[in-house]
Amino acid sequence: MPVEIQSRPRCNLILHCGAHSASRLEVAKTSTPPCTSTYQALPHISLLEEVEGAIRSTGLKISNQAYALTQDGARMFSLSEVLNGHVAERYGMILGVRNSHDRTFPVGLCVGAQVFCCDNLSFSSEVTVHRRHTVHLQRDLPKLISVAVGKLYDLYGHQTLRFETYRNTKVRDRVVHDLLVRCCDVGAITNRMLPAVLKEWRTPSYPEFEERTIFSVFNAATEILKKNGNLQELPNRTTALHSLLDTHVGLPAATLN
Repeated sequence: MPVEIQSRPRCNLILHCGAHSASRLEVAKTSTPPCTSTYQALPHISLLEEVEGAIRSTGLKISNQAYALTQDGARMFSLSEVLNGHVAERYGMILGVRNSHDRTFPVGLCVGAQVFCCDNLSFSSEVTVHRRHTVHLQRDLPKLISVAVGKLYDLYGHQTLRFETYRNTKVRDRVVHDLLVRCCDVGAITNRMLPAVLKEWRTPSYPEFEERTIFSVFNAATEILKKNGNLQELPNRTTALHSLLDTHVGLPAATLN
C-alpha cells in the first residue's frame, strides 16, 4: 500500500557538489553494493519505503517529495513534506532522509520546518536518527525510524509555538547586528554569509518579512542558507539558528521524551 501523496508544490531541494535532482524511479534503480562482514549496505529505496511506512502508521500524510543522487548514485538525499491531516497556511514539517553506499555518512533522518511563502527550510535537533551501516542495520532501523516519526505530533505543536513567538517578537536593528554576529559564533551562518544575511534583513526578498521581528531575522538567515545550497550543512546550521533564536525569545526546548 503506497503512502498517500497529496499535491503541493515540490519541496525545495537545492543541489551542489555533483548531486542532481532525481525521480523516484531513478532512486529505485540505483544499484546497491554487496554487504561484507562489517558493512551492510542499504538500498536507497528500502530506506525511503521504511520511512514512508512509519509515516503512514501514524496517520500523517505526505504532500510532496524531492530526491537527489550523486552522479554515481552512491549518495541519496530526500525531502518529504509531512502534514497532520491539514495544510498549514504558513509552514509545514519536512522530513530529511539521507543514505550512502560509499561510507561517506551513516543513514540519517532529521525533522524540520518549511516556510511556504519563501520556500525556506530549517531543521531542528529534537528528532534525529543516525545509524551506521554495520551489522543488524536492517533489524534496528525500523524501530529507530518509528520512534522518530512518532514524535512528529509533539513537534508540530512546538513548531507552531516557535514561529508564532518569532512573529510576535519585535527587535531593533542594533540587536539584530549582535544576533547575526552570534549566529556566526554558533555556526548557524559563516562569516562570508554575514553581509548577505544582513542585506536580506535590511531589504527582505518577501514583503511578509518587512516587519522588524525575530521571524524576519530567521528568514534572512535561512534565505541565504537556501541560496548557499549545501543540504548536508543545513540541519546543523539551522539547529544552531533555532537554538540561538529560541533562547533570545525565551522559548523552552521541546519535550519529546
